[in-house]
Formats: sequence, C-alpha cells, structure tokens
Amino acid sequence: MPRKTVVIFGALNILRTVFAASQAFKIEIFPESKILAQIGDSISLTYSTTGCDSPSFSWRTQIDSPLNGKVINEGTKSTLTLEPVGFAHEHSYLCTATCGHDKQERGVQVDLYSSPEDPEISFSGLLEVGKPVTVTCLVRDVYPFDRLEMHLLKGDHLMKNQEFVEDTDVKALETKSLEVTFTPTNEDIGKTLVCGAKLHIDEIDFKLKEKETTKTLQVYISPRNTVISVNPSKRLQEGGSVTMTCSSEGLPAPQILWSKKLDNGNLQLLSENATLTLIAMRMEDSGIYVCEGVNLAGRDRTQVELIVQEKLFTVEISPGPQIATQIGDSVTLTCRVMGCESPSISWRTQIDSPLSGKVRTEGTKSTLTLSPVSFENEHSYLCIVTCGHKKVEKEIKVDLYSFPSDPKIEMSGLLVEGNPVNVSCKVPDVYPFDRLEIELLKGESIMKKKNFLEDVDNKSLETKSLEMTFIPTTEDTGKVLVCQAKLHIDEMEFEPKQRQSTQTLYVNIAPRDTTISVSPSSILEEGSSVNMTCSSDGLPAPKILWRRQLNNGELQFLSENTTLTLISTKMEDSGIYVCEGINQAGKSRKEVELTIQVAPKDIQLRAIPSESVKEGDTVIISCTCGNVPQTWIILKKKAETGDTVLKSTGGEYTIHKAQLEDAGVYECESKNQVGLQLRSLTLDVKGRENNKDYFSPELLVLYCASSLIIPAIGMIIYFARRANMKGSYSLVEAQKSKV
Repeated sequence: MPRKTVVIFGALNILRTVFAASQAFKIEIFPESKILAQIGDSISLTYSTTGCDSPSFSWRTQIDSPLNGKVINEGTKSTLTLEPVGFAHEHSYLCTATCGHDKQERGVQVDLYSSPEDPEISFSGLLEVGKPVTVTCLVRDVYPFDRLEMHLLKGDHLMKNQEFVEDTDVKALETKSLEVTFTPTNEDIGKTLVCGAKLHIDEIDFKLKEKETTKTLQVYISPRNTVISVNPSKRLQEGGSVTMTCSSEGLPAPQILWSKKLDNGNLQLLSENATLTLIAMRMEDSGIYVCEGVNLAGRDRTQVELIVQEKLFTVEISPGPQIATQIGDSVTLTCRVMGCESPSISWRTQIDSPLSGKVRTEGTKSTLTLSPVSFENEHSYLCIVTCGHKKVEKEIKVDLYSFPSDPKIEMSGLLVEGNPVNVSCKVPDVYPFDRLEIELLKGESIMKKKNFLEDVDNKSLETKSLEMTFIPTTEDTGKVLVCQAKLHIDEMEFEPKQRQSTQTLYVNIAPRDTTISVSPSSILEEGSSVNMTCSSDGLPAPKILWRRQLNNGELQFLSENTTLTLISTKMEDSGIYVCEGINQAGKSRKEVELTIQVAPKDIQLRAIPSESVKEGDTVIISCTCGNVPQTWIILKKKAETGDTVLKSTGGEYTIHKAQLEDAGVYECESKNQVGLQLRSLTLDVKGRENNKDYFSPELLVLYCASSLIIPAIGMIIYFARRANMKGSYSLVEAQKSKV
C-alpha cells in the first residue's frame, strides 16, 4: 500500500512539471497590430497575459508622446481607452508586461479617418429656364481627403467626376466641393440631381465610405405674356360695373397682383386675385390699372386704362315695350329709374283715358297693376319720370288676346259606315277672332281649313267654329281627327298660339250578313236536342238576341247567347225562331223554322153511326190521329184474298146503302216519317125482314132533291135561250127586270 502511494505522488509531480512548461508567460493584444478609428469615436486597446498570476503593465507611444487616454489594469488584463479619438491618437501604442524577471512588449497602430456626411447640393440661384446656374456639391469634415472622390449626375447623365489626390501633411477635417455650371431647359423639369462622395479606404465598411444625396430639379420660368381682359368695356358709365381678368404664364404659376397707378406714380395694391371686379363706379375710379404676374423667377406687368363717364338718369319699363296679356289675367307694368335718387313718377294712357288700374310708387320704382285685364286696358301706357329739370317718358303697349282653351270636336251622331255625319270644331272665347285659323285633319290629310278674316271693330269674346260633313268608311277606324286652332299674332309674345284637340275615329258598322246554322237539322224527332247558332257581322260586334214568334205574332225573348240549345224537344217546340244581331249602329234579323216530328198516336177508328148497321144504311168509317201534323191515314178492308185500300177523304170512308158484303174488318194505318200505328174494327151489316115496310132515309133525300132539281133545270133552259138571243146575259139585269 505505501509503495502505491509513492508511485502516484511521483506521477503527479511529473504531470505538474509538464503543465507548468506548457503555461509559459505570454502577452496578447486586441485588436492586433492595427486599428482604424473614426475621429470623434471611442476605442479601447486591451492587453492580456497568460502564464503569470500578477503581471505589471505599462503603456507608451512609440514616439513617447502623451497617451491622451485612460488605462485600467485588472489582474492579467490592461485596457487603454481613447475617447474621443482625435488627431493626437494617430500613433503606434506599445504595452509592456512584466512577470518577475520576464518582460514582454507588444504594439498596435491607430489610424484615423472621418467619413463624409451626406453631401449637400446647393445652387447659385434659382433654376430659371435659359439662365446659367452653378450647382455645388459639398462634403463636410472629411479625412483623409486625398482618398476622396466625388461625382454629380443629372438624371442618367454624368455632369462631373473629381478625385482629391493632393499630398499634404496637414492633419485636419476639411470640406471639399464639386461645382458645375449649366443652363436649365424645360426638359430638366422633374429630373433628379445626384451628388455622390466616396472615401477610398478599403478597411472601412462600404456604407461608411460612400454617401449620396439626391435633389429634384425645380426649374422656374419667369412670368411672361401677361394679358388683361376687360368686360364689358374700358369705357364705362358712372354707377356701372367692370370685371378685369389678368393671366400670366410662368413656372410656378405666377401670383397675380392688381394695383392702381396713383397720381404720384406709386402703385396702390388692390387685390391678389386674378379677377378684379369694380362695382358702382364713380368718375374718380378712372385711371390706369396695373396687373403684375410674380413668381420666384421674376415678374411681368401690363396695364389698362379705364374711363368712367358721367351717367344720365335712365328709365326702364318692363316687361315692355310691348306686352301681350290674356283677357281676365292680371298684369303688372313696372317703371324703374336709375341715376336719380328722388324721381317723380306718374302714369297715363296715350289717349288720356282712365288708367283702370292701381298705381304704387316706392322710391325709384313705380308699378301699375291691371287686374283683371279687360278691353278697357288695350292701350299704350306712358310712364313719366321727372328728375330735377329733366323729364323722360317711356311707353309700353298692352295688347289683348283670348285663347283660353283647346278646341272642342263634336259629331252630329254616331259614326256609321256609309252614313253622312256632320263634324264641328269649336273654339270658345277667342279674341281677336279675325286672326283665327281653324284646320280639320283626318290622319295627315287636311279635310277643311277656315280663316276668319272679318274686319270688325267690335271688341268681344266670340266662339268660332268650322263644320263639314263626311261619310265614314271602315278605313277611317283608328284614324285620328285633329282640330287645330291657330291665333296668328306674330307681334305678340305669348304662348300658346296654337291649340289642338284630337279624337280617335271609331266607325260603326250596322249588323249584316246575319246567318243561322242548325245542328243537326231544323226537322227533328221529338226528344232530340238541337243547337241553333247565330252569327252577325258588324262593328262593334253585334249582340245576339234569340226570340220565338208566338201565334199572335209577338216575339218571346229566349237568350242572349250566340248558340240557342233545346234539349229533349217536344212537338210544342216547333215554330219560328228569330235571331237578331244588334249594335249601336242598327240591327239585322234572321228566322228559322223548327219542326218537331212525332210518331202517330192516339188513333181513333170509328164507324158512324155504329159498328152494327142494317143493310141499306149509310155508314162512315172515320180514322183520326191525335194532334200530330203531316200524318198519312190509309183505310183498308181486310180480306183473305188481300187487303183493299179504300179511297178516303180526310180519314173518312163513306159506305152508301151498306150491303151484307160490306161487313168485315176495317183497318186504319196512320204513319209519317217517324213511324206508324194501326187500329181496326169489325163492321156488322144485318139483313132486313120481308114483312116489314122498308123506308130508307136515303130515298127520302133523293125524293126531295129531285123535286127541286126539275124546276131549276127549266129555269136554266129559259135563261140560256134569252142569252142566245141577246148575245150576253147578266144575272143582275135579269133580277132587275123582274123587280
């Protein structure tokens, strides 16, 4: 164990010896060998040692000049602070460090510079177009200036470049400049002037060694072409107004100064506006007025002479000298006096008739109000103004008219195609009517024109009219009837001088071509339905009326629809149906007969006097068929050998002196287009007994007839013979002769 300890201790001694050898006394400086410092800044030079626990430090310059700095020693480090850096610090500084018997020394070189501030650009004067000017680019407090380079650019153009390479031993901050003389032009306006300065020292940062200043060129143009415009004139009347406007060219835009030249030649400033307005001018306002255009580049002036003349008082009458006013309106005549403070104003008519109006005077103004205007006011009115010894009259003529309303178009009746109609165009309450013209147009064509040129002295409101007759046609429908009335008074100022009324023509057409269509037919079976449709042409479209004609001739109203429909017709529906097309221009009528057919029914077959008769009796076989018109009746006698059709009249067949063979079955067939129906009866003929006298009623009738016929035949023969003797015969004459 002790042996191991000795070995370890010996090893430690060996390591300590090796470490001490590696930590030999050394000195280091920061910054190394050289430093570049800007004049006025602060720098620190720091020395530090290694290998010595308590070194001593000392500082000096290489030329043994004062340090001009502050030394701080802290342990193994020593710092020399130079603040602010100046030309006295541009040396080599040495630091000596002593550690026991060991001594070491190091040095560092301090070089100085002064980086230029931003260059300054200045001009010898204003930049005025066409005038040379010198521009100076100035760099202040630069060192060392023998490393300085400057340049001047205008836009992209290099105007000048200069290097300051003088070799001088003087240590100082200096101001250097670059100068260029040039003549500004209009093209230079807005361009940029650039002045750059560069210090050629490689050790310093680029931003520090190169600076630039830019300046936009403000080019001036001295005022010129200064002109004055005067409105209304350079010669004015007292009390009038004048406006003078001055303009001047330049850059920047010249300021305008107005002055008046006094009697002593001095200028009295009046205004700094471009426009100078003088109102209510007096004679002393006459003189020379001067306008100056001024800017930084210079000034330019021009002048004008105003002459103010004495003004005589004037009289104005309004709305004159002539006014047109409508009868019934109100009008005010105004008389104004200018140039007289206290005038005397009066009114009268030219023929010295009553004014028929109200006068009101206030100061220099007087009004005459005519309300309402009537024929009494149709005069020339005079306004008489007296001012001192002067007297002025002004006249105004009042003309009257009346044209209050648009014309009225009237028709004598409804416009029906082909029927003449009278149209009138009336213009009410017109004056003067001898200047009136009325024109009637249909579409664009003139129908009639009339001028009322009667020369009358009567002053009154009258209604005038134009009348004419024309025959409307369907082509006139939609056309516009225009009545224009013009009052030809060009010398009067009033509106309107023309009035018009319009009326659109609607030509009516009386109903015509009325037709009826029946579906399916006008002849129907009972129980069927029928549609009867009526149409009628006309304008406006006719209204349709359906009626039925009754037995007494009167018409029964049925419907106002175009189509009349009968459902489940009956025989009673048969008859005449009337359709009427009606509009405001007239009516048109059409009839149709409707027949409702019914199959035969209610047949009655009878034997008169009885179905059982005696031989020799007269028998009538009668067949009737209800209340069905247009029915055929056929009477037959049935037999095994075939039916015999009997010749009947009106459905009756007469058997005279019935025989036994007349007995049998009789049949009646009633038929029409719809159907038929049969009826039959059996006739029984009985024979007479021999022991009984037989007296037939037919024999009695025959006996009576023969007793009358024989005398009648005798008379006919008698009259015939007499007629043959005379050649003619008159029953009337014959009767007279007997009487």
